[in-house]
Amino acid sequence: MEEEKLHATNHYMYYPDEEKNIPPYLAYGFRPVFLLLAPYMVISMLLWGLVWTGVLNIPFMNDTLTWHVYEMLFGVLTAGVMAFLTTGLPELFPGMVPFVGKRLKYIMALWIAGRVSFWFIDYVGVYVVALLNLSMLFWLIWFAKEIVLDPLQRHASLGYTLVVIFAIECWFFLSVAGVVQTYSMDILKVALGAIVVLILLALRRVNMEAVNEMMEDKNIDDIYISHPPLTNLAVFIVTLFTVVEFFYPENTVLGWIGLATAASILAILNDYALKDEFILNQPYVIYLGSIFVMLALGYGLMGWDLLNSNIYGINHFRHFITSGGLGLSYLLIMIIIGWIHTGRHLTSNIYTHLMVILMITATVIRSLIPFFDNYSSYMYMISAILWAVPFVLYIKVFFKFLLTSRADGILG
Repeated sequence: MEEEKLHATNHYMYYPDEEKNIPPYLAYGFRPVFLLLAPYMVISMLLWGLVWTGVLNIPFMNDTLTWHVYEMLFGVLTAGVMAFLTTGLPELFPGMVPFVGKRLKYIMALWIAGRVSFWFIDYVGVYVVALLNLSMLFWLIWFAKEIVLDPLQRHASLGYTLVVIFAIECWFFLSVAGVVQTYSMDILKVALGAIVVLILLALRRVNMEAVNEMMEDKNIDDIYISHPPLTNLAVFIVTLFTVVEFFYPENTVLGWIGLATAASILAILNDYALKDEFILNQPYVIYLGSIFVMLALGYGLMGWDLLNSNIYGINHFRHFITSGGLGLSYLLIMIIIGWIHTGRHLTSNIYTHLMVILMITATVIRSLIPFFDNYSSYMYMISAILWAVPFVLYIKVFFKFLLTSRADGILG
């Protein structure tokens, strides 16, 4: 019986008494998020393909590229952050009552409304889109106030970063509405930097849970520790790159900072080198390590681009960060939570291998388009398809877990 309850954690002790008969898909925060986010990724990629090829006519206020970037950053971010916070905070702060049932349904309805309003922005207007999407992020900050108010400040950096991202999103909508004169795409580049910081901070927590869970399952007698100085250095350099890019986007100094950013992110991989055991051949170490490699490639290649006058592919290289780093982060969090928090052992198989390989392949194809101009249209199409397939596989593998009760019989 103990083996079956291996993944039970303290926060399930505080499951709300009034919510005993809720359906499994509302039994914990990650469930409805993943049930909606996976198909949304596939559907949105299809819709963007139709938009870019001219089959589907959505003007997006005559600025399609800006709104495409906005949705792939903020639209996906709010869902990913909600799954992470509603699942992780009760674990980080035992005694916090999980967010489930009707309240969970209502907040998911707000996220859906935000996505629908986005695709119909030319009909409902920017103010409706702003209200719905900012309300969602504001709620997430309110939900996460425990980490900011924690006297020990153990995870306060997550909360403060969310506040910064909220301010940046407000700034973006003010720009679109003409209230401020900052170029909207420049604001989105700032947003990307802030989101990368949030991802780096979140990955410290994810690594600590996933890698140690994996080692426990495999009877590896060692402990994984995500060292704060390595992450903090990467956070500082990413922030520096973001600030300098905003004020001096063409300065060659930014090129050197880009290379430094890549090095600082790659340095985090040193955490996987344990004192007594070798784990670099373990699937989830390779999966999670790939996120840092993708982020580093993005910043490194952007830095190289700025120092090389013979090529201009910086916005293509940025896809190593977005499609690769952020995309893998969301996918792997969905996979890890999909196993552990449905009462199952963290498992790797042909499907998880394919999900990661396809997303990396899609990112490489998309990001290296500047070197193959003659094949750019094919590369756009192939990369979009390959990037969407992992979420199709996720639906196949994990939806049956998300729609049923935990395997170990615990609520949640």
